[in-house]
Formats: sequence, structure tokens, C-alpha cells
Amino acid sequence: MKKNYKWIIFLITTLGYSLFYVCRLSINVVKKPIVDSGYLTETELGIIGSALFFSYAVGKFVNGFLADRFNIRFLMAGGLLIAAILNFTLGFHVLFGVFVVLWGINGWVQSLGGPCSAIALNRWFGDKQRGTVYGFWSASHNIGEAFTFIFIASIVSMAGWQYGFFNAGILGIIGAVLIFIFLKPFPQNTTCNIIPAGQKKEVGKNQLAVLKSGSIWLLALASAFMYISRYAVNSWGVYYFEVEKHYSIIEASALISVSSVCGIVGTVFSGLLSDKFFKGQRYAPACLASAINLIALCIFLFIPNGGKAVDITAMVLFGISIGILICYLGGLMAIDLAPKNATGAAIGVIGIASYMAAGIQDIVSGFFIESKKQIIDGMEIIDFSFIRMFWILSALASLLLLLFIYYKHHKRAYSI
Repeated sequence: MKKNYKWIIFLITTLGYSLFYVCRLSINVVKKPIVDSGYLTETELGIIGSALFFSYAVGKFVNGFLADRFNIRFLMAGGLLIAAILNFTLGFHVLFGVFVVLWGINGWVQSLGGPCSAIALNRWFGDKQRGTVYGFWSASHNIGEAFTFIFIASIVSMAGWQYGFFNAGILGIIGAVLIFIFLKPFPQNTTCNIIPAGQKKEVGKNQLAVLKSGSIWLLALASAFMYISRYAVNSWGVYYFEVEKHYSIIEASALISVSSVCGIVGTVFSGLLSDKFFKGQRYAPACLASAINLIALCIFLFIPNGGKAVDITAMVLFGISIGILICYLGGLMAIDLAPKNATGAAIGVIGIASYMAAGIQDIVSGFFIESKKQIIDGMEIIDFSFIRMFWILSALASLLLLLFIYYKHHKRAYSI
């Protein structure tokens, strides 16, 4: 039973977390229609986006610690259900302030998905399979992104931005039901609802050790800069393609979906390759992926009229590299360093740094995109030069930090 059911656990966490992403990214494909309708401005959308990221960051930290102790089945299913209901609500016109609050609540419940999934996989799969399984599960990010940028964008183009939220809500409800039915918290006792009381003291001790780990916080900082570049494209890529390169919403969303689909390749093979060819070490392939990410952003941002082939190439490289980095920096490298019963704490530390940075990105990007808008000869022109440098320098900072971490690890291993 345990041997066979663990693959059901893998499938339900992968599908379930991908639907968390649909309920989170729904706003990204409706930004230009919302702006064009006069409902919200770019600055307001940036503030709304940052509300999700900031609450998600704090929530991932807090909920990561809670998920180590409580029933992950109830936490994960309940979080997705609330996210779905919030998407339904936002399909109607609400005041800007209400939108900010509701999207912030969405961020908090969204933060339950990652820690619960990682804990489930860590409980059901052994150490030798951890990298491989975590890499395949990490494809859930990209599956959710691809589904959003293809299916939800198609709905928006045909029926309007409101139906993007409505359909994301429907998918979220389906996912919540499936998680509640199939996610069993423990392989040894599928009826157990919480961590046994006698183990909570040890869990707390190991969680404190995670908080004191300089290596994990250094990884968190590298992940933070990577998340700025990641969400620069995920949050504003469709908008950038529409405004700067004059694609339609369907073409722009399709281009971004290329990165999401290619990200599946990166995530699926990242853990497998590190387990099989790098003996479980993630440092060297992480540095390589970060360098490719920087190159992809340069192609995307600094070749304005290179044609669709160039833009597709940029999205392929970006998707593969970000897919690998989400797997490594987004959790696996920290999980490798953390005690097994403090997995949620390790995910929480990475999450709070990563999504605080993503929230800052959304505010900065939204503000400077709107502030650099001009009307020239009756045409709306936006100067993206500052935003380009902000995104590029963030990717460079992540690469430099990863190289420093790799150097420290290599030096420590050599001295031993």
C-alpha cells in the first residue's frame, strides 16, 4: 500500500500545487485589459500584486512552521478552496482597497501549498529519491503557469477579464476537493491528524536550528534576487510583450507560456540530474542555470525588434533556467541542509525572503512603468530602461551569490 500510494501522493501534490498557481497568476493575464478598461492603473496593479507577495512571504514562513506540526491535508485543501473563492469574488468590480485586501488574503492561503507539498513528499519518499521526486514535483509551478497563460488567457480574450478570475476559481475548487480526498499526511498511519505530542519538542529544536543557519539564509538571499527576475517576467512579461513589442494578448501570453512549458523540462530533470550525475550536489548546476537565466533576460529585454524567433529563444532559455532554479534555490538546497522534521521551516525561510523580494519587484515595476508613460504624437510610449536594469541586475546578483555559495562549499569540501 505504502509503495503504491506514494505515487498518488506525488500526483496529487503536483496537480494540487499547480492549481494554487492558477489561482495566483490569474491576475497576470488580465492586467492590460483591466488598465484599458480604466478600472485600475499600473501602479495600483503593482500594489495589488505586492500585497499577495508580502502576505505570501510572511505566510510561507509562518505556515511552514505550522505545517511541520499539523494536518497538511486540511491545510492544503482549505488554502486552495479559499483561494478559489477569492478569485470568484474578484471577478466582480470591487473597490481598489478591497481588491488589495482580498488579494493579500489570497497570498496568505496560497502560502500553504508549497510547505504542505514538500512535507508530504519528504515523508513519503526516501533520501535517495528526494532530488528526483522534488524536481518532478517542482514542475507543478510551470504546469500552473502554462495553464494560466494558455487556457485562462484564451478565456480572457474571448469573454473579458472577469471570466479569467471565474475560471481560475472553478479549477481551484476542483483541486481542493481532490486534495481533501487523496492527500494522506503520513505513510505509517494515514489516519493520524497531527504530529505526536512527544515529537513536538524535537521539531521545535530543529526549527530553531534552521533559523540560525547562515547557509540557509544565504540561499534565501540568492533566491530572493532570482525571484525578482522570475516574477518580473511572470507578472509583467505579458504586459511588456504587448506594449513594447506590440504583440496581441494571445501572442504575448503564448510567448510567456513557452517559458512555463520549458520550465517543466528544467524542473523535471534538475533533481534527477543532480542525484544521478552530481551525487546529490546542486551547487554547480545551480550556478550554470543562473548564468543562462541572465543571458535569457538580456535577449528578452535588449533585442527589441529581433522577431518572434528571438523572443521564443529567450523564453525557452528563461523557462529552463528558472525551472531548475525554482527546484534548487526555491527549496531543495535548503531541504538538503535542514533536519527532516523541519522541512517546513526551511521552506518558510526561503519563502519569506523570495516573496518579499517579489513583492518589492511588483511595486517598483508597476510604479516606474506608469511613471515613465508618455503620449507622443497621439501614441502611448513607455520607457522601460530603468525597469530593464532593475531586472537584469537582480539576476546578476543572484548569480554572484550562488558563485560565492559554491566557492564556500567547494573550499569546505576540499579542506575536509
